[in-house]
Amino acid sequence: MAGVDETIVREYFEMNGFLVRQLRKYAVQSRAKRSEEEIDLMVYNPAWRKGSAKPGFMLFSNELELVQRAVVIVKGWHSQRFTPGTLRGSSDIFKFLEKDVLKKAEELFHVDEREVEDMGSFMKILVMPGLPTHEPHKSQSIELLESAGIDAIISFRSILQDIVQKLEVNHNYQKSDLLQILRILKNYDMVKEPQLELFGSKR
Repeated sequence: MAGVDETIVREYFEMNGFLVRQLRKYAVQSRAKRSEEEIDLMVYNPAWRKGSAKPGFMLFSNELELVQRAVVIVKGWHSQRFTPGTLRGSSDIFKFLEKDVLKKAEELFHVDEREVEDMGSFMKILVMPGLPTHEPHKSQSIELLESAGIDAIISFRSILQDIVQKLEVNHNYQKSDLLQILRILKNYDMVKEPQLELFGSKR
């Protein structure tokens, strides 16, 4: 499922005007990941403007314009419930924040400053199913993620809602299987905005 999850996130950023680089098209299973393999996506916003405000920690589509560039890590653990305990017990979530990984990301983002002005530091964005909805677990989870060095999180629900809302049923998205499937479902009212209800409401 990792490939599908990354495809969803990639389409999301591209639909919002970002340039996206995917560093690998394979899954690493039989060995330890190299530094660059801890990074799922690198995104750059060519429409970013100097002096933009800092986006919130819970990042939504209306604030994406405030992001200049970012390393994006995708954790599509859709069947797992995220709690402060889950975050504390899963070192895999924070591997991309290790010093050698961030150093490699800086190298991959390197540009000639004479050609590109105002290149600020990159953000570290985590895409995950969501946070606990009740306090104090929600605040504790945010505190854990921020203290680890994560700059923002985006939920899969928010991403899917934005993609479905932007899809136009009279467009043929033949270059993207994901968008084409969602467009067909939307055309037949099987995906509804903004609740993302599949196959209609329950009776």
